[in-house]
Amino acid sequence: MSDDSFPWNWDHVWAVLPDMLWSFLTVTLVITVAASAIAAVLGLIIALVRRSAPRPVAAVVSFVMNFIRMTPIVVQLLFGLYGLLALGIQIPPMIIGIVIFGIHYATYMAEVYRAGIDSVPPGQWEAATALSMSRGRTWTGVIIPQAVRATVASLGNYVISMFKETPFVSVIFVADMVKTAQLYGGEHFRYVEAITLAGILFLAASYPTSLLIGRLEKRLANKS
Repeated sequence: MSDDSFPWNWDHVWAVLPDMLWSFLTVTLVITVAASAIAAVLGLIIALVRRSAPRPVAAVVSFVMNFIRMTPIVVQLLFGLYGLLALGIQIPPMIIGIVIFGIHYATYMAEVYRAGIDSVPPGQWEAATALSMSRGRTWTGVIIPQAVRATVASLGNYVISMFKETPFVSVIFVADMVKTAQLYGGEHFRYVEAITLAGILFLAASYPTSLLIGRLEKRLANKS
């Protein structure tokens, strides 16, 4: 027989674990993976536009990027939800969360890509010109691969940061892992077990990922 007066009760851990694992797999992990893909692609596009587009276009992109970076993601999530509702557009909150996270982190990844592009030695540009490579081929075959190799660790760190910020989607009524823990705690008046379990699951997912990113960075460095 369990004693609910004790600070820790394993019965509550096993009771909430299935729901939290389900929330992790269907919400937290899905948002992280999908938003990371959006951020990685969009961030690279932003970096290329800022470097290669006409100055007025690059200036507008830079302004929008800085505006997004300087406003809290919680505000952006709420604006995305209620702004669309005000226009009569109904999109599942999960999709809104994925898109907002993807756009928000794309602005940070764009700076990482920019630094990676700037780190490519000028001789690489000169060699591509000497070989009469087109500008598009120079970017895709020479510059971007080297820039990405130099930015793997930083990009990976932003993915981990995004993963840890996914609980913010609860403000737009998406029941992520932390929200599931809060709901269980409110229903059973036991928060310690559920919230601790959420922290353990975050650690169990993010720590191995950071080790994998470190190994990948070393492998790419050895190939360069």
